[in-house]
Amino acid sequence: MDEVIQVTQWLSSITPRKKAKLFFFTTHADAPSPMVGSNDVDTHEETQLPLATTVALHNFKNIDEFLKKKVNTFSCYNVIENEITKTDYEYLRFYSACKYLDVVPPFLDLEKISAIQNKFEMTDEERDYRLLLDSADLVLEKVCDSLKPAGVSQMWTALRKDRNLIRGVKTIDIIGLFVDPNPTGIKECLFFFIVRFLQKADKINRVNTNRLERLIAQCDESSSCEEGKTIDFIIDSLRFYPTELYPFGFCLIMCVIEGRDGAMQEIEKTMEISRHLGMITHTEKNPTKETIELVKKELMKPKYQFYSSFTCWFMSHGDSNSMVLADGETIEREWFLTSFPDISTFQLKPKVFFMVSCRGANKFSLKGDEFEGQSATCDYYDIGSALIRNRMLDITDSVRDISYVQPMMDTLVAYSTILDHLSGRANTHGSIYVDRACVLMSENISRGRSLTEILEHLSQDLHEILQETMDEDRIVYKQACHHDSFFRKTLKLPYTRHPKEDVHSAPQ
Repeated sequence: MDEVIQVTQWLSSITPRKKAKLFFFTTHADAPSPMVGSNDVDTHEETQLPLATTVALHNFKNIDEFLKKKVNTFSCYNVIENEITKTDYEYLRFYSACKYLDVVPPFLDLEKISAIQNKFEMTDEERDYRLLLDSADLVLEKVCDSLKPAGVSQMWTALRKDRNLIRGVKTIDIIGLFVDPNPTGIKECLFFFIVRFLQKADKINRVNTNRLERLIAQCDESSSCEEGKTIDFIIDSLRFYPTELYPFGFCLIMCVIEGRDGAMQEIEKTMEISRHLGMITHTEKNPTKETIELVKKELMKPKYQFYSSFTCWFMSHGDSNSMVLADGETIEREWFLTSFPDISTFQLKPKVFFMVSCRGANKFSLKGDEFEGQSATCDYYDIGSALIRNRMLDITDSVRDISYVQPMMDTLVAYSTILDHLSGRANTHGSIYVDRACVLMSENISRGRSLTEILEHLSQDLHEILQETMDEDRIVYKQACHHDSFFRKTLKLPYTRHPKEDVHSAPQ
């Protein structure tokens, strides 16, 4: 069959709502730049004009033309073996969006997708199409689905009141002041236009969504929300780190085995819980400084920008400032913690570090006969409250910036013990902290708990356990853990998400 006819038939089989979503997912706002094959031109016309004209004319002609152009580009594209190009990213994004929406063109060349995945050095686990979807876009899709056409129309009216923001923007004028978002697919096009416009204007990104939240807060709840949804519910959904679908993130486990009884148990437990959470996991036994440098270099590869989060377990002996590696050398804990968050592939994404080692030799000792022989070796203010806001500083958009971010932002560091103190372990099971952390995370999957809630529970649980030193003094003591958070959103544990056999993308 002629390819033009095939493309036409494919487009005619897609509903307007799915066309709007396919366009949105395909024109991903945070596509890496600059890339091979990219001329660094402003993509304003490509990402916003088709949405604007569709809303204004109630006609999907321009979106259809955009999708046809994509399909034709991919059809003629020759996969270059060595260098990763902008088209490689676009091809993977397009395929994953089609797969997610169940509109994969029957004529799409899956062998090319496999060849592109080879260039990214993707493992079998990483060839799951869900890895390629941007989790932030999926959250925004759910927000859109929670709003009625009237709600999106009210957001549009609120946006147009910001004269400084919209001044001189042609696509804003194309849509006009009054919009009828009721025809099928128009609501989605208008909402996605608002999102992409705010992203291009550097007003929102995957972490900073305050500007979008303020637009939603101005909607009338009775007319703007779908059944069972509220304005608060919709805004709350934007206050979590986007970690939709599988995988939840990438987990790095680094464990010194030499001289640490129960270390293999630590590895097994952390691997089990990370996989149960839906993470793709890599383990490094007996790491050295050279190993750490190689891992950092690996994490800079382009494929890691598809991940939604990063978790690292580092388990070794240590003192107040440093950790002991497998070869006996030490590294400064602070150096380790500040070098990983700066990796560009995980910027604006949650990064969690579990640092499991002693930080000194002090003990919170318990004295008395009753202890002998006993051991077990952020509130958000209501943005709709005018009364409160009128008493606060008027922080205008002109003094806000989301472009520059301190490297440690979006990072959480969990320590197995407090400064200058021991971190207890059992002879056969390894770190007691690791054991309790894995148990509590496992128990709280599917309960909607955040990581910080679980860490608070862990702090209580661990501090109840009586431990005993393994030397001749046999001192009974308690251990206290803590964490430092630079999070700007809440990180929720996912529901159990195991990859299914039928979700792998292209044939190997």
